[in-house]
Amino acid sequence: MTILASLITSKMRINILMRLFLNASQEVYLRELASEFDASPSQVKEELENLSAAGLLGSRKSGRMVKFKANTEHPLFPELQSMVSKSLGMDRILDSIIIRLGNLKQAILIDDYAQGRDTGIIDLVLVGDIDRANLDDLVGKTEKYLKRKIRTLVVTEKEFKNLKKSLQSRPQLVIWSEPGAIA
Repeated sequence: MTILASLITSKMRINILMRLFLNASQEVYLRELASEFDASPSQVKEELENLSAAGLLGSRKSGRMVKFKANTEHPLFPELQSMVSKSLGMDRILDSIIIRLGNLKQAILIDDYAQGRDTGIIDLVLVGDIDRANLDDLVGKTEKYLKRKIRTLVVTEKEFKNLKKSLQSRPQLVIWSEPGAIA
């Protein structure tokens, strides 16, 4: 049972919080969430309204549709985002990576998790001079702990500069960056 599941009894509410609070810059439509969670739009709408009424979500009209996103100005935003990160194991992954892997410059989530989607596969780009033996060991242990698959792409800073253009079209979230690292 995750931290969030022990505090919040609505699975839909947990899904929405995880989806919107991991990457707070993401905006989503009601029907997009309903499709993603394989739920009825009315069920998703009810939870979006509850979270909006509590001030945890903001919304804006875009044509005839409404886009929702995390309210980063809410006083509980930092704590909720931290809880989401911890429930997905991102804090443990980062701590282990930074300590054990050598000269890490950046750690970037890409694809589903960068959008806050918990699909069970975490795609992580690591930039720097990484100790691959320690990485393999760490990934194996962390996968067992998190009960999720971790796919890593390890690149040097030069390789990352060349790769940046192809990554631009994919969702990404920088989860750690050494001061002065390539943006």
